[in-house]
Amino acid sequence: MANAEELLSDPELLDTGWDLAPIVHGEGPAGVERLLEEALARGARFADRHSGRVTSLDSDGLREAMLELAAIMELVDRAGSYAMLQFTTDSADPERGALLQRVQERGTELETQLLFFELEWAALPDERADELLSGGADLQFCAHHLRSARRYRPHLLSEPEEKVMAEKSLASSASWTRLFGEQIAAIRVRLDDAEAPLDVALSRLLSPDGSERQRTAEAVSQALEPGLRTRAFIYNTLLYDKSVDDRLRRYPHWLAARNLANEASDESVMALISAVRERYDIPQRWYRLKARLLGLDRLRDYDRSATVATTEPLFSFAEARELVVDTYARFSPEAGAITRRFFDEGWIDAPVRENKRGGAFCATVYGVHPYVMLNFTARRRDVLTVAHELGHGLHAVLAERQGVFHQSTPLTVAETASVFGETLVFERLLSEADAGTERLELLAGRIDDAVATVFRQIAMNRFEHLVHTRRREAGELSVAALSDAWVESQSEMLGDAVEITPGYRSWWSYIPHFINTPGYVYAYAYGQLLALSVYGRYREEGEDLVPRYLAMLGAGGSLTPEELGKVVGIDLTDPEFWQSGLKLVDEQLIQAESLALQISPLS
Repeated sequence: MANAEELLSDPELLDTGWDLAPIVHGEGPAGVERLLEEALARGARFADRHSGRVTSLDSDGLREAMLELAAIMELVDRAGSYAMLQFTTDSADPERGALLQRVQERGTELETQLLFFELEWAALPDERADELLSGGADLQFCAHHLRSARRYRPHLLSEPEEKVMAEKSLASSASWTRLFGEQIAAIRVRLDDAEAPLDVALSRLLSPDGSERQRTAEAVSQALEPGLRTRAFIYNTLLYDKSVDDRLRRYPHWLAARNLANEASDESVMALISAVRERYDIPQRWYRLKARLLGLDRLRDYDRSATVATTEPLFSFAEARELVVDTYARFSPEAGAITRRFFDEGWIDAPVRENKRGGAFCATVYGVHPYVMLNFTARRRDVLTVAHELGHGLHAVLAERQGVFHQSTPLTVAETASVFGETLVFERLLSEADAGTERLELLAGRIDDAVATVFRQIAMNRFEHLVHTRRREAGELSVAALSDAWVESQSEMLGDAVEITPGYRSWWSYIPHFINTPGYVYAYAYGQLLALSVYGRYREEGEDLVPRYLAMLGAGGSLTPEELGKVVGIDLTDPEFWQSGLKLVDEQLIQAESLALQISPLS
């Protein structure tokens, strides 16, 4: 059997890289420039034709205008996607960084050209807007988008003010965000007399060897230390920048803008957060059980991700591919055919590389296809990550027909397909496992993932709440103050089941979501619990649910989250909805507790 080093040097894995040429018609960076120039020229003509005249449009005129806007948006999205994806795989390349900055600057120029349309549309009386949307012209490709845009009316500024906000963002939030990303990509962790990227080091916390986990955690903390003050300053600056934005736009609290973008009410989000915090007994019970499975009196923070498997299986990239694609195909032949295209047609960048961004994601490129980024390290968890990201990819491909305005969904629904696909693969692994120890080991991994996706994300939301509110009340936060907030939010979730070590205090400082998308993290919990509920429906209904599930994905963002839920029989407005998802996690934990007692009864 191949070891991890051999699997990570497999040519099939190392050769799995993106083909970005279709995005820019094979023209490379020159194609980016051409797309931008065309978008700006069309944007200027659009502004000449429509600025100050949106109120006089009839239904047919609105359709014509929206079709032209869609074409312009696709041009700039292609240019931006090419630059971003190329930069993601080598953030240290100055030419790639310069191209990304160029795209952002020209994109902002286009944004200021077209700002008038959104503002004039939002200013229309409700009666006039409804009349246009029901005026006979086919506006299905943009109707939900137009209705949703009007929700921002209380928070929009005048056109000159909006232009200043857009242009200044490049010299403020966008620049600081880019600097943070470059700093994190450059971090090297000293392990066994060699240096490793942060993602590779963090993956070693899965090791069953407690001394290796401790050494790794100490090395990570040491690697985070040199740039800690700089990253704290970046975060403080972005916290203040957001507070100014929220004040100028009259948002009542730091999370309000994110909730509006997610098409989620403040009340429903608070119900989610409260429901999860009220069930912190689940992660605490799990960590106590896990300590016993690992032979420890009590877990330390760096023990939480440890595998309980004595010999965790490794997977080649080819094995991961076939397992995931075949599982999707068993669920739906259409889903299987779509997911295989990602491997066959150069839609995936899989290996860990120097200066490559950590983590994994799926990026939608309008008019082309999705691109998946992985950092594959041959662990079983990497197999589930492949399934997760291909769920996003499946969602994007099925929703492609919705076009640029409706292909993507709010963040709260965006995780549904990914978690559902990951659950399909997990359930297959569980069904093929031997009874007893192997089954317990699989359940342990799944509970770890659920805790990380639901409970840890809500704890991180709590951290964001503390730092955003304290920054607004007390001014700039010191490294110690940020670290105190991190420990406070984590301690609430962990209780006395896990010891927080001194080095863990700085681990808030490498998490990109806090920087890139403030308030994002609760969407993971939302999506996880929604997906678990949909999967519960699938267990009850079997194949009867499949066409409705694919129809939900195919609807993209053309419906509200509540309407999407109804397609598969889920009522997102029911306060008990969150409890049903949490119950499924609790059921898995009860299974694990029972298996653990059967295998190793308490003395």
